[in-house]
Amino acid sequence: MRRIFFSLFPAAWMALVLMQACGQSAPDAELNTSGQIDVDGHTMPYLIRHLPPSSFPQVPAAVQEELNRRGCTIPQTYEAHGPENVVKASLERKGSADWAVLCSANGTVSLLVFFADAAEPAVLISAPETERLGPTGASGQMGALGFNWAIDAATPEKVHQAQAGMRRRPALLDHDALMDLLIDQKTLYRYYSGKAWLLVDTTD
Repeated sequence: MRRIFFSLFPAAWMALVLMQACGQSAPDAELNTSGQIDVDGHTMPYLIRHLPPSSFPQVPAAVQEELNRRGCTIPQTYEAHGPENVVKASLERKGSADWAVLCSANGTVSLLVFFADAAEPAVLISAPETERLGPTGASGQMGALGFNWAIDAATPEKVHQAQAGMRRRPALLDHDALMDLLIDQKTLYRYYSGKAWLLVDTTD
């Protein structure tokens, strides 16, 4: 079981040290979350960098308003080279203009999907941010931890390619899926069937 210990050092100093360890720069530092967590008997520092919804000006005003209402910030993986974890794709049906967002609020991160014609977003999964941490060092070396959950659009062709090793490869999907991954772990593909969200098989 993981136990969180909040740092006794000044927050700004701790954030700077951790950002250097994670190879990240200082913009939006006031939105960062840092601390220490117990992992398998070892106390390890972590840093989770966030961006405000305003960092994604391409997002429709209605979606921006809902993200602000929920108090969302957008967590960034420790591998991020630009704003991420806000995705536009045809998730409801072919040709639809939908949005998926990782929303962090009050220490919990949720995967939200905004269908173009829906009044409220669907919440596909939620977890404490500290359950979405991974080692930032090369080859999983022990060191500072960073956020390791990412989402992206997956076209039907991309999903079909991921299924290439299956003995009975399914037919091409009708519309986009949502790629849901933890860095250096298995990638999931979430697909809306018209009635419910399903996990797409990519292995036998």
